[in-house]
Amino acid sequence: MMQHIKVADVVLQHATFADLFTRWDIPWLVTSELILVTIIYIRGWGRIHRTRPAQFPRWRLYCFLAGIFALFVAVSSPLDTFSDQLLFMHMAQHWFLISVAPPLIVFGAPVVPMLRGLPRWFIRLLRPLFRRRILHSVGHFLTRPRVAWLAMNAAYLGWHIPFMYEAAVASENVHNCEHACFFFTSVMFWWPVILPWPSKPQINRWMLIPYLGLADVVNTGLSGYLCFCGYLLYPSYAEVPRLFGISALTDQIAAGAFMWICGSMVYMYAGIAVGLNLFSRHRTKQLEPEFKESEQAWLASFSHSK
Repeated sequence: MMQHIKVADVVLQHATFADLFTRWDIPWLVTSELILVTIIYIRGWGRIHRTRPAQFPRWRLYCFLAGIFALFVAVSSPLDTFSDQLLFMHMAQHWFLISVAPPLIVFGAPVVPMLRGLPRWFIRLLRPLFRRRILHSVGHFLTRPRVAWLAMNAAYLGWHIPFMYEAAVASENVHNCEHACFFFTSVMFWWPVILPWPSKPQINRWMLIPYLGLADVVNTGLSGYLCFCGYLLYPSYAEVPRLFGISALTDQIAAGAFMWICGSMVYMYAGIAVGLNLFSRHRTKQLEPEFKESEQAWLASFSHSK
């Protein structure tokens, strides 16, 4: 185990239950970056809201700010502080990075506000890059549903392989890389589902239901394995002082149950929302001819009565 983990073990081995909510460890570099991104987005959103209020209502701003706050919670709260001692806390941290922050940020339709919020001189420097088709092609490729689904689930499964997981626990740099992979591949995953303005759909929208359902199958498989495999999947948790008398195996079962329930709820609610939206659109299209016929009949009867 790395030295920083051993020091943390000594500090946290006398932790109380209240510490699970109060022991925050704020990384100032990451926090500064989040503040900078927030300022740029608010500046850009304010500009485009004045010209396109329908595309950028206030709820987009609120969603983006909530997503940034979820990222701050993931990297600064006790979820991170106790992640080396309690697998349950580590999996809750991953849930924020995969299922909470990314969809909220995508709901904010971040591309245009971020560009509008940058200084003009900086935009002029980037203008030659934006004119190249390769940048648009890369963005189009990364948000293709097949690519996004494979990327997110490959990162999700890959980083939970014991060898990869233990490498992340043992090294702060690898751990940060893991979190970055979770976040950015999840942004890719949620992009075709939410389809923020001005994105256009690349597949039939009805295909998003199996898209979300199959992701839930992957989540269920990993979570169920953590719950029912019957042995400790990550040995490092047996080497640290156990907090609150919770055994490493019980902690693993609780972590798997959290991933199973909370992860599946997000996919289920998203699938239901997509289905209801598509059904309402389909129903509206079916009723439009009937409304037009009724309107024409009413106008005809009104003209005859005159």
